[in-house]
Amino acid sequence: MARRSEHSQEQIREMVLSAAEAIVIDEGVEALTVRKIALEIGYTVGSIYMVFANMQDLMMHIKGRTLDQLALRLQEVPDALDIDQRILALADAYLGFAAENYNRWRIIFEPDLQYSNELPDWYQQKVELIFAPIEALFRQLAPESGADQARLAARALWCGVHGVCVLSLNGNLGRTGVENAESTVRLLVESFIRGWRR
Repeated sequence: MARRSEHSQEQIREMVLSAAEAIVIDEGVEALTVRKIALEIGYTVGSIYMVFANMQDLMMHIKGRTLDQLALRLQEVPDALDIDQRILALADAYLGFAAENYNRWRIIFEPDLQYSNELPDWYQQKVELIFAPIEALFRQLAPESGADQARLAARALWCGVHGVCVLSLNGNLGRTGVENAESTVRLLVESFIRGWRR
């Protein structure tokens, strides 16, 4: 009980998230339990449920923090590149983030029963930030196509890039590694851009 008063709810919330992320990074999402988190931070399970409604709520916030990190990685792509190079650089950055943060990246796509019908607004905004740079570039590539088509094209391409990431990182591309994935992503992006320009 004395331990609980040492930190504010916001501090406990941050401790829980940090501990949960560390478990996911080191052991994968399968190892993540409320009891394990409580043990890591020296608090009771009840303390965790004081700052998160349930495990699904906690998972959604871990996913949100991962999306924030991914968005920062994509923002590192230089503006000085031409449009084609920037789209390719964004795809490479996505692949690089996934390879370097596999367990964290994978958790974004874990099914979440609590939000199966509708994602929270705050989470949806984070998702939109991931797509915003690529959508803007597609609008520049073919302004006559309109914003809706640029949005569709950006998301279609990103589904392909994501598919390459999944298949390469889980070994379904023959365990040839990220190097082969980079070549595959390049071919996919370049072919897609040529088709979009037509």
